Amino acid sequence: MKYINVVVDNNSRHTDTYYTYSAEQDVKKGNLVKVPFNRGNRRKTAYVFETDVQIECDPAVIKQVESVETTFSLTEEMIDTCIWMRRRYGIKYLDAVRCFVPNGKPAKEGKEKEPYRDAEGEPQNIDRLTVEQQEAVNRISGAIEGGRQENFLLHGVTGSGKTEVYMQAVDRTLKMGKTAIMLVPEIALTKQITDRFIGRFGKDRIAVLHSKLTRRERFDEWMRIWRGEAKIVIGARIGVFAPVENLGLVIMDEEHEATYKSDMTPKYETVDIALKRLMHYSGVLLLGSATPSVVSYQRAKNGIYQLIELKHRYNSCPLPKVELVDMREELKEGNQTIFSDRLYRQMESTLEEGRQIILFLNRRGYSTFVSCRECGEVMKCPECGISLTYHKRENAGICHYCGRRFSIPSSCPSCGSRYIKYFGAGTEKVEEFTRELFPERKTERLDLDTAKNQREIDRIIGNFSRGKTDILIGTQLVAKGLDFRNVGLVGVVAADVSLNIPDYRSTERTFQLVTQVAGRAGRGDQQGVVIVQSYTPDNFALTAAAHHDYQSFFEMEIRMREMMEYPPFSDLIFVEFTSADEDEAASAAEKCRLFLTRCRIERNGEHIFSPRVSSNFKGKDSFRYYIMIKCPKGLRNKYVYYISRFADQIAAEKNGCSVTIDVNPYSTF
Repeated sequence: MKYINVVVDNNSRHTDTYYTYSAEQDVKKGNLVKVPFNRGNRRKTAYVFETDVQIECDPAVIKQVESVETTFSLTEEMIDTCIWMRRRYGIKYLDAVRCFVPNGKPAKEGKEKEPYRDAEGEPQNIDRLTVEQQEAVNRISGAIEGGRQENFLLHGVTGSGKTEVYMQAVDRTLKMGKTAIMLVPEIALTKQITDRFIGRFGKDRIAVLHSKLTRRERFDEWMRIWRGEAKIVIGARIGVFAPVENLGLVIMDEEHEATYKSDMTPKYETVDIALKRLMHYSGVLLLGSATPSVVSYQRAKNGIYQLIELKHRYNSCPLPKVELVDMREELKEGNQTIFSDRLYRQMESTLEEGRQIILFLNRRGYSTFVSCRECGEVMKCPECGISLTYHKRENAGICHYCGRRFSIPSSCPSCGSRYIKYFGAGTEKVEEFTRELFPERKTERLDLDTAKNQREIDRIIGNFSRGKTDILIGTQLVAKGLDFRNVGLVGVVAADVSLNIPDYRSTERTFQLVTQVAGRAGRGDQQGVVIVQSYTPDNFALTAAAHHDYQSFFEMEIRMREMMEYPPFSDLIFVEFTSADEDEAASAAEKCRLFLTRCRIERNGEHIFSPRVSSNFKGKDSFRYYIMIKCPKGLRNKYVYYISRFADQIAAEKNGCSVTIDVNPYSTF
C-alpha cells in the first residue's frame, strides 16, 4: 500500500492543506484522483502533490483513493509552481491549481473545436534582418541553444521589428526540440499575431489560449497542448499556465501593460509565473516593449535582465512627428469643441492624401459624468459609489464597475432642479462629432462597448487594416501592438485623462500610452504625424513622449520613485477584508494591522498604514476595508507569510470575512 498527500477541491481556506490517502494503484505526482472527503465521505476531486509519504499514524484511519483520472494530469513542474504561488502570493493551493486545470470535459473524437481553424496566415516577406535585429537574435539564440536560463529586455522603438525577433527566437526554440509561449497584453491582439505565426510556422503547431474562447474551445486547445500536438502557445496572460513541457521560451510583448497583472483571485504577476516555470526548464524569458515599465528597466540596469535595444525603425522611416497642442489656448480663441484647430486641419489633409486616422481617448461612453448645475449633485451607482458614465446610444447612465444601467432623471433627485447636464467626453461622443465633421468618411469605434466578442474585434480591426475604414476611434485597445501601414495621423484627444488618475504610476502610464499610440502612425513608407491635445502640455511625461525620449523620462521618474519609496524601491502590499458586516470588515483590518505590528517584521512598523474603506469596491451587499503596507525590499515574503497566518485564523473563526492579499496592485488606486 502506498500513501500520498493530496489537495482536495474544496473551496475553503479552512481546508487548504494536505490530506493523506492510501492508494493501491500506481499514482504519480500531478494525477487527479477521486477521494472520499470529510465526515460524510463526499466524493471529491483531489490533486496529488506528494507520493511515497511516510505515515506516523494507524493505517486503518487513513481513507483510500477511489479512482485515478486517466484523461490528463498535471506535471511535476506545474505542482511545484502551485506550491510556489501559494507561498509568494498568500493564496490557496486550489487557487493556483485552477490556473492550470482546464474547465470542461473532453470532446468526442472528431468533434474538437479549433478557434482559428479557418485562418490562412499572413504571408511573410522578410528579405533580411537589420543589423540591430540580427544582433538581438544572436544574443537570444545563444542562450536558447546553450540551454541557459537567461532574461532579456528588448527595448525597441515602435516599428523596429520586435515581432520578427520574437519569431526568430521561436524558430530557434523549436529547432532545439522545445516549446514556446507567446503572450500579448490584449485579447484583441491575438488574431493579428496568430495570423503572422501561422504564416511562418503553420496552423498545426499553434494553439491559442485566452478568456474570450468558449469553454469547449479552451478545453480542446488545452488538450492539444497537453498531448504535445501544439508547440507554440499564443495567448493573453492565462497562456502562461499552458500545460507545456520542455519549455524553452516565454515572450511577453508590450511587457509594461497592466493587464499582465491579474486583478482577480489569484492575484499574480505573469512575469513571475513565467520566470518560475522557465527556471525549471532552463528556458529564456524575452520581454519586449517600446516603453518598458520603470520596474523592468531598473531590473535591466541592475543586471537582472539583459538589455537589448532597437533604436531604429525596420523600414528606416523616421519616427512620427509629435506636436503638443495647448487646449487652454484653444479656449482663449473661442474653440470649445473636442478637436483643436490644428487637429481638424491635419485630419482634412490626411484624408485628402488617402491615408487613415486613429483618434485615441482612453475613456469610453458619451459623457464622463452627469451632474445637476443647480446643486452640483453627481449621479452615482448606489452599489459602487462611483459616478455614472452617460451612454447616448442606450440613453442611460452606466456604472463601469458593475455594469448596471440607470435611466437619466428629468430632475435632480437631490434638489429637484431640472438643470441636468452631461460633462466631459468619451469615445462615443468623439465618434458622433467626427461623423458630423466628416459624414462622407467611414468611421468606426473600438472600445469595450463595441468589442463585445472576439468576432466583432476582428471585424473592426480587419476593416481598418484593409482600408475599409478611414477613421478609427478607440481607447487603449488601439494603442497596443497593432500594425497598420497606411496610418498618417494619430490624434490623442485628451492626454490628461490618464495623467490625472490618483496613482503613483499616472505619469508612467501617460508616457506609455502616448508613445504607444503615436507608434501606430507612419509605419509604412511615409512619416506620420501625431497631435497630442492637453491642458498641461508642459508635463515631463508628455514632453518626453513628444521627443521619443524614454531615457529622460525614466531618469526623472526613477528619482521620484526612489524619493517616495515606491516600486521598484519597495513592494506595495494591499490586504483586503470583505464582509457583509461593515464592522466585521473594519475590525478584521485593524486586528491584522496590530498583528503585523506585534510580529515586528520591521523595527517599528512605520510602513503599515491604518485601515481604510475601499471607495471603488464594486461588491453588492458587502463592504471592503484594506490596509496598505509599503514594504521595504527583502521583506515581502515575511509579510505575505504572516498575513497568510492571520488569514488562516480568520478562516477558522468562520465569521464570513474573507481576506485577500494583493502585491503591487494596478487597480486599487
